Amino acid sequence: MTTTPIAVTGATGVLGGFVARDLADRGIRQRLLVRTPAKAPELPATTVHQFSYTDQAAATDALHGVGTLFMVSASESADRLDQHRAFIDAAAAAGVQHIVYTSFIAAAPDSTFTLARDHYVTEEYIKASGMNWTFLRDSFYIDFMEALVGEDGVIRGPAGAGRCAIVARIDVARTAAEILTAPDKHAGQTYDLTGREALSLAEVAATISAARGTGVSYYDESIEEAYASRAKYGAPAWQLDAWVSTYTAIASNVMAPVSHAIENITGAAPRTLSEYLETKYS
Repeated sequence: MTTTPIAVTGATGVLGGFVARDLADRGIRQRLLVRTPAKAPELPATTVHQFSYTDQAAATDALHGVGTLFMVSASESADRLDQHRAFIDAAAAAGVQHIVYTSFIAAAPDSTFTLARDHYVTEEYIKASGMNWTFLRDSFYIDFMEALVGEDGVIRGPAGAGRCAIVARIDVARTAAEILTAPDKHAGQTYDLTGREALSLAEVAATISAARGTGVSYYDESIEEAYASRAKYGAPAWQLDAWVSTYTAIASNVMAPVSHAIENITGAAPRTLSEYLETKYS
């Protein structure tokens, strides 16, 4: 069990918030590193520190005396890697001993999902920092599946019949909290965090349809259709590539393998999409 405070980033968001509350329930001392302190949850044995990934002075100050850091990846942006590098440098300078980083399934230099390439580079930078590390390679989140449904009740994207072992953020969070309380047991480990089933988007649509009691379907766009249908948002090229490659990565089946890491680490299996939706709509 760790005795120095654990630092948690992203506590004003969903995943970091889940982790912070889980640690508080365990009676763990922690520091919440947030951009907007007024939005931070009020938790026992917890202090709140304002910072940003690029403000190395503030980050270094907030991390002094911290043994283990839970680092939620920065928001998608053109300069996300620069933000990550600056923050990792600050953590090393502050004397942090161990980083638990939220990465992504199949992170690699040539990942089909373009944003997973950033995660790979970040992992390598952390490895080179001299700190101990544990990487949580999360699959796409169950929580986001309904956001894929258009106003017309259709999920559109070039995913074909590919499958993805989607995972709920709460299951990722409880796994992270378990690791954070005993980081030495997990040093140097990379865990794929998935749900316990791999679904196609047609099956995702059918499951959402059943939970809602309304018609939801899947349309398999061509890649050309996918870019054309998203061009109206005026997003930069890197973001369009990320959006479309969300689906092409599913089509490749690179995220289809089901991992048992969550159950092995926590003792409890992750929930399925139908279980998640049943709780939401009950």
